[in-house]
Amino acid sequence: MELIGKRIIVTGVARGIGAATLKAYVAAGAVVAAFDVLDEEGRAVVEAANASGQGRAVYRHCDVASRAETKAAVDAAVAEMGGLDALVNIAGVERTAPAETIDDDHWDLMFETNARGVMNTNQAVFPHLKDKGGQIINFGSGAGVRGMAGGAAYSAAKGAVLAWTRTVAQEWGQYGITVNAMAPGMWTPMYEAHRARMSSAELVAHDAGMAQRIPIGGKLGDPESQMAPVMVFLVSDGARFITGQTLPVDGGMMMMT
Repeated sequence: MELIGKRIIVTGVARGIGAATLKAYVAAGAVVAAFDVLDEEGRAVVEAANASGQGRAVYRHCDVASRAETKAAVDAAVAEMGGLDALVNIAGVERTAPAETIDDDHWDLMFETNARGVMNTNQAVFPHLKDKGGQIINFGSGAGVRGMAGGAAYSAAKGAVLAWTRTVAQEWGQYGITVNAMAPGMWTPMYEAHRARMSSAELVAHDAGMAQRIPIGGKLGDPESQMAPVMVFLVSDGARFITGQTLPVDGGMMMMT
Protein backbone atom coordinates (compact mmCIF):
# COMPACT_ATOMS: atom_id res chain seq x y z
CA MET A 1 0.00 0.00 0.00
CA GLU A 2 1.22 3.45 -0.90
CA LEU A 3 0.44 6.71 0.85
CA ILE A 4 2.07 9.03 -1.66
CA GLY A 5 0.79 12.55 -1.15
CA LYS A 6 -1.04 11.78 2.10
CA ARG A 7 -0.53 14.39 4.82
CA ILE A 8 -0.64 12.88 8.28
CA ILE A 9 -0.09 14.01 11.86
CA VAL A 10 1.23 11.31 14.21
CA THR A 11 1.61 11.88 17.95
CA GLY A 12 3.78 9.84 20.32
CA VAL A 13 6.43 9.08 17.70
CA ALA A 14 9.48 8.72 19.94
CA ARG A 15 9.03 5.06 20.85
CA GLY A 16 7.16 1.84 20.25
CA ILE A 17 4.08 1.87 18.07
CA GLY A 18 4.45 5.57 17.29
CA ALA A 19 7.97 5.15 15.98
CA ALA A 20 7.01 2.08 13.94
CA THR A 21 3.98 3.86 12.48
CA LEU A 22 5.94 6.97 11.54
CA LYS A 23 8.59 4.91 9.75
CA ALA A 24 5.94 2.94 7.86
CA TYR A 25 4.14 6.08 6.71
CA VAL A 26 7.31 7.73 5.45
CA ALA A 27 8.33 4.49 3.73
CA ALA A 28 4.92 4.44 2.00
CA GLY A 29 5.40 7.99 0.71
CA ALA A 30 3.42 10.11 3.17
CA VAL A 31 4.29 13.57 4.44
CA VAL A 32 4.19 13.36 8.24
CA ALA A 33 4.16 15.89 11.05
CA ALA A 34 5.64 13.99 14.00
CA PHE A 35 4.72 15.11 17.54
CA ASP A 36 6.13 14.10 20.92
CA VAL A 37 7.52 15.55 24.14
CA LEU A 38 10.66 13.35 24.08
CA ASP A 39 12.46 15.65 21.67
CA GLU A 40 15.81 13.91 21.34
CA GLU A 41 14.27 10.50 20.73
CA GLY A 42 11.58 11.90 18.48
CA ARG A 43 14.05 13.71 16.26
CA ALA A 44 16.19 10.57 16.00
CA VAL A 45 13.19 8.54 14.83
CA VAL A 46 12.31 11.19 12.24
CA GLU A 47 15.90 11.32 11.00
CA ALA A 48 16.01 7.53 10.59
CA ALA A 49 12.65 7.51 8.77
CA ASN A 50 13.72 10.26 6.38
CA ALA A 51 16.92 8.41 5.55
CA SER A 52 15.11 5.35 4.24
CA GLY A 53 11.60 6.37 3.13
CA GLN A 54 10.15 7.86 -0.05
CA GLY A 55 8.10 10.37 1.94
CA ARG A 56 9.32 12.80 4.58
CA ALA A 57 8.67 13.74 8.20
CA VAL A 58 9.21 16.86 10.28
CA TYR A 59 9.44 16.76 14.07
CA ARG A 60 7.57 19.17 16.32
CA HIS A 61 7.40 19.29 20.14
CA CYS A 62 3.82 18.93 21.36
CA ASP A 63 2.26 17.99 24.68
CA VAL A 64 -1.19 16.72 23.72
CA ALA A 65 -2.45 17.34 27.27
CA SER A 66 -2.27 21.09 26.54
CA ARG A 67 -5.12 22.39 24.41
CA ALA A 68 -3.28 25.56 23.40
CA GLU A 69 -0.03 23.77 22.56
CA THR A 70 -1.85 21.11 20.57
CA LYS A 71 -3.86 23.58 18.53
CA ALA A 72 -0.77 25.64 17.76
CA ALA A 73 1.23 22.59 16.71
CA VAL A 74 -1.58 21.23 14.53
CA ASP A 75 -2.23 24.56 12.82
CA ALA A 76 1.48 25.05 12.12
CA ALA A 77 1.90 21.51 10.81
CA VAL A 78 -1.11 21.77 8.50
CA ALA A 79 0.13 25.08 7.12
CA GLU A 80 3.55 23.55 6.53
CA MET A 81 2.15 20.43 4.82
CA GLY A 82 -0.43 22.36 2.80
CA GLY A 83 -3.38 20.46 4.23
CA LEU A 84 -4.29 17.39 6.26
CA ASP A 85 -5.66 13.94 5.46
CA ALA A 86 -5.31 12.02 8.72
CA LEU A 87 -4.53 12.20 12.42
CA VAL A 88 -3.03 9.24 14.26
CA ASN A 89 -3.03 9.96 17.98
CA ILE A 90 -0.76 7.42 19.71
CA ALA A 91 0.62 9.54 22.56
CA GLY A 92 -0.18 8.02 25.93
CA VAL A 93 1.11 7.09 29.37
CA GLU A 94 0.51 4.21 31.76
CA ARG A 95 0.76 3.88 35.53
CA THR A 96 -0.39 1.08 37.81
CA ALA A 97 -1.55 1.06 41.41
CA PRO A 98 -4.19 -0.72 43.49
CA ALA A 99 -7.51 1.04 43.00
CA GLU A 100 -7.81 1.98 46.66
CA THR A 101 -4.47 3.84 46.61
CA ILE A 102 -4.98 5.98 43.48
CA ASP A 103 -4.58 9.66 44.29
CA ASP A 104 -5.54 12.79 42.37
CA ASP A 105 -2.15 13.16 40.69
CA HIS A 106 -2.23 9.59 39.37
CA TRP A 107 -5.81 9.93 38.12
CA ASP A 108 -5.19 13.31 36.54
CA LEU A 109 -2.06 12.11 34.71
CA MET A 110 -3.96 9.21 33.14
CA PHE A 111 -6.83 11.41 32.01
CA GLU A 112 -4.88 14.48 30.95
CA THR A 113 -2.68 12.63 28.48
CA ASN A 114 -4.76 9.60 27.51
CA ALA A 115 -8.26 11.10 27.42
CA ARG A 116 -7.89 14.89 27.27
CA GLY A 117 -5.10 14.40 24.74
CA VAL A 118 -7.55 12.63 22.44
CA MET A 119 -10.10 15.42 22.76
CA ASN A 120 -7.44 18.09 22.18
CA THR A 121 -5.97 16.48 19.08
CA ASN A 122 -9.32 15.51 17.57
CA GLN A 123 -10.77 18.97 18.07
CA ALA A 124 -7.63 20.62 16.73
CA VAL A 125 -7.75 18.71 13.43
CA PHE A 126 -11.52 18.96 12.94
CA PRO A 127 -11.50 22.38 11.21
CA HIS A 128 -8.86 21.11 8.79
CA LEU A 129 -10.85 17.96 7.88
CA LYS A 130 -14.41 19.29 7.98
CA ASP A 131 -14.65 20.48 4.38
CA LYS A 132 -13.15 17.47 2.60
CA GLY A 133 -13.20 14.59 5.07
CA GLY A 134 -10.34 12.58 6.48
CA GLN A 135 -9.37 9.89 8.93
CA ILE A 136 -8.74 9.94 12.68
CA ILE A 137 -7.22 7.02 14.57
CA ASN A 138 -7.19 7.18 18.35
CA PHE A 139 -5.47 4.75 20.66
CA GLY A 140 -7.52 2.96 23.24
CA SER A 141 -6.57 -0.31 24.91
CA GLY A 142 -7.96 -3.69 25.76
CA ALA A 143 -7.82 -2.38 29.32
CA GLY A 144 -10.56 0.07 28.35
CA VAL A 145 -12.81 -2.83 27.33
CA ARG A 146 -12.14 -5.59 29.84
CA GLY A 147 -10.40 -3.66 32.64
CA MET A 148 -6.92 -4.32 33.99
CA ALA A 149 -6.23 -5.30 37.58
CA GLY A 150 -3.85 -2.74 39.06
CA GLY A 151 -4.65 -0.20 36.36
CA ALA A 152 -8.03 1.29 37.26
CA ALA A 153 -7.20 4.87 36.28
CA TYR A 154 -5.49 3.82 33.05
CA SER A 155 -8.42 1.54 32.16
CA ALA A 156 -10.93 4.29 32.92
CA ALA A 157 -9.08 6.79 30.73
CA LYS A 158 -8.83 4.34 27.84
CA GLY A 159 -12.50 3.48 28.22
CA ALA A 160 -13.20 7.17 27.83
CA VAL A 161 -11.17 7.18 24.60
CA LEU A 162 -13.30 4.37 23.18
CA ALA A 163 -16.57 6.08 24.11
CA TRP A 164 -15.36 9.40 22.67
CA THR A 165 -14.33 7.67 19.44
CA ARG A 166 -17.71 5.99 18.92
CA THR A 167 -19.58 9.22 19.61
CA VAL A 168 -17.42 11.47 17.45
CA ALA A 169 -17.64 8.94 14.61
CA GLN A 170 -21.42 9.42 14.71
CA GLU A 171 -21.22 13.22 14.86
CA TRP A 172 -18.50 13.75 12.26
CA GLY A 173 -19.51 11.13 9.71
CA GLN A 174 -21.61 13.78 7.97
CA TYR A 175 -18.36 15.53 7.09
CA GLY A 176 -16.74 12.41 5.65
CA ILE A 177 -14.49 12.02 8.69
CA THR A 178 -13.94 8.48 9.92
CA VAL A 179 -12.91 7.96 13.54
CA ASN A 180 -11.63 4.62 14.85
CA ALA A 181 -9.76 3.39 17.90
CA MET A 182 -6.99 0.83 18.15
CA ALA A 183 -6.61 -1.71 20.95
CA PRO A 184 -3.04 -2.93 20.39
CA GLY A 185 -1.30 -5.85 22.00
CA MET A 186 2.31 -4.99 21.19
CA TRP A 187 5.64 -5.45 22.96
CA THR A 188 6.70 -1.82 23.48
CA PRO A 189 8.88 0.20 25.87
CA MET A 190 5.70 0.98 27.83
CA TYR A 191 5.10 -2.75 28.21
CA GLU A 192 8.74 -3.27 29.21
CA ALA A 193 8.25 -0.70 31.97
CA HIS A 194 5.09 -2.49 33.05
CA ARG A 195 7.00 -5.77 33.28
CA ALA A 196 9.82 -4.12 35.22
CA ARG A 197 7.38 -3.26 38.01
CA MET A 198 6.50 -6.93 38.53
CA SER A 199 8.17 -9.30 40.98
CA SER A 200 9.77 -12.49 39.66
CA ALA A 201 6.75 -14.54 40.70
CA GLU A 202 4.34 -12.04 39.14
CA LEU A 203 6.31 -12.08 35.91
CA VAL A 204 6.21 -15.87 35.67
CA ALA A 205 2.46 -15.86 36.26
CA HIS A 206 1.97 -13.02 33.80
CA ASP A 207 3.87 -14.76 31.01
CA ALA A 208 2.01 -18.02 31.63
CA GLY A 209 -1.28 -16.16 31.41
CA MET A 210 -0.29 -14.42 28.18
CA ALA A 211 0.71 -17.73 26.66
CA GLN A 212 -2.81 -18.99 27.31
CA ARG A 213 -4.68 -15.82 26.28
CA ILE A 214 -2.96 -15.04 22.97
CA PRO A 215 -3.73 -17.72 20.35
CA ILE A 216 -1.08 -16.49 17.90
CA GLY A 217 2.39 -16.84 19.40
CA GLY A 218 1.44 -16.65 23.07
CA LYS A 219 2.96 -13.19 23.56
CA LEU A 220 2.55 -9.60 22.49
CA GLY A 221 3.37 -8.62 18.93
CA ASP A 222 6.10 -6.65 17.18
CA PRO A 223 5.11 -3.04 16.35
CA GLU A 224 7.06 -2.85 13.08
CA SER A 225 6.01 -6.13 11.50
CA GLN A 226 2.57 -6.68 13.03
CA MET A 227 1.15 -3.25 13.85
CA ALA A 228 2.61 -0.82 11.31
CA PRO A 229 1.08 -2.52 8.22
CA VAL A 230 -2.38 -2.23 9.81
CA MET A 231 -1.74 1.44 10.52
CA VAL A 232 -0.83 2.01 6.88
CA PHE A 233 -4.09 0.41 5.73
CA LEU A 234 -6.18 2.47 8.15
CA VAL A 235 -5.06 5.79 6.64
CA SER A 236 -5.34 4.51 3.08
CA ASP A 237 -8.33 5.05 0.80
CA GLY A 238 -9.28 1.40 1.33
CA ALA A 239 -10.33 2.13 4.92
CA ARG A 240 -12.73 5.00 4.20
CA PHE A 241 -15.86 2.93 5.02
CA ILE A 242 -14.67 1.87 8.47
CA THR A 243 -15.69 4.10 11.36
CA GLY A 244 -16.64 3.99 15.03
CA GLN A 245 -14.76 0.75 15.58
CA THR A 246 -12.41 -0.52 18.26
CA LEU A 247 -9.89 -2.59 16.33
CA PRO A 248 -7.74 -5.05 18.31
CA VAL A 249 -4.36 -5.97 16.85
CA ASP A 250 -3.28 -8.37 19.56
CA GLY A 251 -2.98 -11.93 18.25
CA GLY A 252 -6.53 -12.74 19.35
CA MET A 253 -6.16 -11.78 23.01
CA MET A 254 -9.38 -9.75 22.89
CA MET A 255 -11.99 -11.02 20.46
CA MET A 256 -14.60 -8.33 19.89
CA THR A 257 -18.26 -9.20 19.31
